[in-house]
Amino acid sequence: MSSTPSPIPSAAASGRPNIPLIIACGCLIALLSFGPRSAMGLLLQPMTEARDWNREIFGLAIAIQNLMWGFGQPVAGMCSDRFGTWKTMTLGAVLYASGLYLMADATTPVILHISAGVLVGLGIAFSSFSLVLAAFGRTVTPEQRSLAFGIGTASGSLGQFLFAPLGGALLEGVGWQQTLIVFAGLMMLIPFLAVAIRGKSEAPASQAGVASQNLKQAIAEAFATKGFILLIFGFFVCGFHLAFITVHLPPYIADLGMDPSWGAAAIAMIGLCNVAGSLISGYIGGRYSKPIFLSTIYLARSVAIAIFLILPPSPASVLLFAGSMGLLWLSTVPPTSGLVAVMFGPRYMATLFGFVFVSHQVGSFLGVWLGGKIYEATGSYDPIWWAGIALGIFAAIVHWPIEEKPVARLSAGTV
Repeated sequence: MSSTPSPIPSAAASGRPNIPLIIACGCLIALLSFGPRSAMGLLLQPMTEARDWNREIFGLAIAIQNLMWGFGQPVAGMCSDRFGTWKTMTLGAVLYASGLYLMADATTPVILHISAGVLVGLGIAFSSFSLVLAAFGRTVTPEQRSLAFGIGTASGSLGQFLFAPLGGALLEGVGWQQTLIVFAGLMMLIPFLAVAIRGKSEAPASQAGVASQNLKQAIAEAFATKGFILLIFGFFVCGFHLAFITVHLPPYIADLGMDPSWGAAAIAMIGLCNVAGSLISGYIGGRYSKPIFLSTIYLARSVAIAIFLILPPSPASVLLFAGSMGLLWLSTVPPTSGLVAVMFGPRYMATLFGFVFVSHQVGSFLGVWLGGKIYEATGSYDPIWWAGIALGIFAAIVHWPIEEKPVARLSAGTV
C-alpha cells in the first residue's frame, strides 16, 4: 500500500471511513444547502411586486428564516451527535424542499413567513455546513481541522457563487415561482450525499487526567468559559453583516440607479471571492492566533463598508466592495469553529458550535428585519450600513482577549 499521505489525513489508522469521500460529499452538501438561501435577495423585488407586498414583509420572512436556522442549529447538532448525520440531514432536506415549494405558492404574508421563514430556516439548520464541519472535525486530525473547516466553508461560498447566476438566469427564463421549485428539487439530493457522512460523534477513549462528560455537562462547561461567551457576542456581528448584505444589497444597488443585474453580479462576486477567503482563512487559522485573526477580519469589514459608502456609486465600486466583503465573508467560520474545537474538543462540537451559531442568526434576524424596517421608515439603507460599521469595530474588540487553549478539563490530555 502506498505511503503517500492523504491531503487531509484521518484522525486514526486504517479501518476508518473513506476520508476523501467524506470531504467531497460534505463539500457538495455545503454547496447545495447554502445556495438557495444566498439567492433570496434576488427574489425580493419580483416576489414583492407580484404579491403587492412591501420590503418589510419579505424582510421579516427572511429574518424569521435566519432566526429559525439559529435556534434550530443546536437542536440539529444534538440530533447529529446522538442519531447521526444522515438522519438529521435527511430531515433537513425535506423541510428545506417543502419550504421552498410552498414559498412558490405563498399568497399571503403568513404563508410566506411559514414557508420561507419557519420551514426553510429549520431545513437549513438540519442540513447546513455546520453539521458538515462537525463531521470533518471528528474525522481529521486536530492539526488539519482548520484547513478542513476552510474547505467546507469555501464549498458553501461556491454554492453562493453558483446559485446567484443560476437564480438570475432562472428568474429571467422561467420566473420566480419555477425558480423556487427547481431549488426545492435540488435540495433532495442532500440525503444521497449525506450517506457518506452518516456517522455520529463517539465518546473518545479515556485519557489520563481528562474527565469524561455528558452533553449537559459539556453545555454547562462551555457557558462557564469566558472565551465561549465572547465568541457568541462576536458571531452575532457576523450574522448581522451577512444577512443584511445578502438580502438588501441587490435592491440597494437598484435604488442607486444601476441595472438589477449588478445585484446578482455582486452576490456572485461575494461567493467567488469567499471561496478564496475561506481557504486562506483555514490556512491562517491553523498557523496563527485565531482570536487576533478574527479581530482583523471584523475591523477590515468595517473599513470595506465605510469605503463603499464614501465612494461614488458605480459598477466598479459595487464589484470592489463585493470582492472585499467576499474575502471576509465566511472567513470567520474556520477560526470560530476552530476555537470551539480547541477549547472543548470534537466530541460535542456540533452542539456547541450550534449554540454559537444561535447568536449569529439572531444577528441575521436583526440585520434583515431592521434593513427592511428602516428602509420603509426612512427611504434609505444608510443608518443600517453605519450600524454595521460600528458593530464590526465592537466584534474586533471582543475577540481580542479570547484565549486559544483547551479548557482545564482537557489541558492535561491531548484533544
